[in-house]
Amino acid sequence: MRVLFWGTPEFAAVPLRALIGEGFEVVGVVTRPDKPQGRSRTLTAPPVKEAALEERIPCFQPATLKDAEFLDTIAVMQPDISVVVAYGRILPRAVIDLPSSGTLNIHASLLPSLRGAAPIQAAIREGFTETGITIMRMVPELDAGPIVLQASVPILDDETYGELQLRLAELGAVAVIEALALISLGAAAETPQDASLATFAPKVTRDDARIDWSLPATDAAQSIRAFDPQPGAFTSVNGADVKMYGPRVVPLLAHGDGQPQPGTVVATDGGVVIACSDGALRIADVQPSGRRRMSSGQWAKGRGVSVGDRCGI
Repeated sequence: MRVLFWGTPEFAAVPLRALIGEGFEVVGVVTRPDKPQGRSRTLTAPPVKEAALEERIPCFQPATLKDAEFLDTIAVMQPDISVVVAYGRILPRAVIDLPSSGTLNIHASLLPSLRGAAPIQAAIREGFTETGITIMRMVPELDAGPIVLQASVPILDDETYGELQLRLAELGAVAVIEALALISLGAAAETPQDASLATFAPKVTRDDARIDWSLPATDAAQSIRAFDPQPGAFTSVNGADVKMYGPRVVPLLAHGDGQPQPGTVVATDGGVVIACSDGALRIADVQPSGRRRMSSGQWAKGRGVSVGDRCGI
């Protein structure tokens, strides 16, 4: 099958490399324009572009999908099917319907649960014990197309967004190859989604990553893991933002002054421990604003935080 591939981050580069490795004819790759990165604002290519260039596959980075010249170019390629993975922009109907066999999307949830831009983060944050990959036929409505194939995985204890994302990228690569094989054999069964069961996982905002210490410790830990490594869950300490990683739920020991308020640092020996509404979190690593990542114990020894300090105020 002649495949036109659409995607941008490393999550999409994994199935792209798998398709190439399995011998699919990837006739072109469409990705987002290069973006400035880091303090130096160096113009950086998306991972999918880097993978395409390594394989000498034509790569396109249109500023708009309404550009007539771009649409003519992909039409000339005569793709049998398009595969879309975290491209980062909604495809118009004309683009979706252009290939003779339509367009497939790899989505990182078990649809109709968690439609939207951030399903992996949402699954961890909401305490799911299972998630997976859905291969669906793309329609103009957000993640609402009929399901071609699904594969599930358990979410492991203490698993971070970065770790789960890697596992799902690999699962998505296997699943899309299977789906394409079924379609090429005329054996794919497409199941409509039950829209009444749909839930949504919108794009992550900065406020989403702010740690809420008034939550139970288990919920606060899930929120921290949901944004590890990017963008990093954060809290304010002594007037400065600090990102936190590696939370572990621990008992909140009784103190002579009664129950400490949520966000209070209750210990620094062996790592910083912060009170929640019930229980507490021992934080493995921190990254103070403008500094490198370090253990929370190093942070405390360097007088970044002390027992009695309040986080989040």
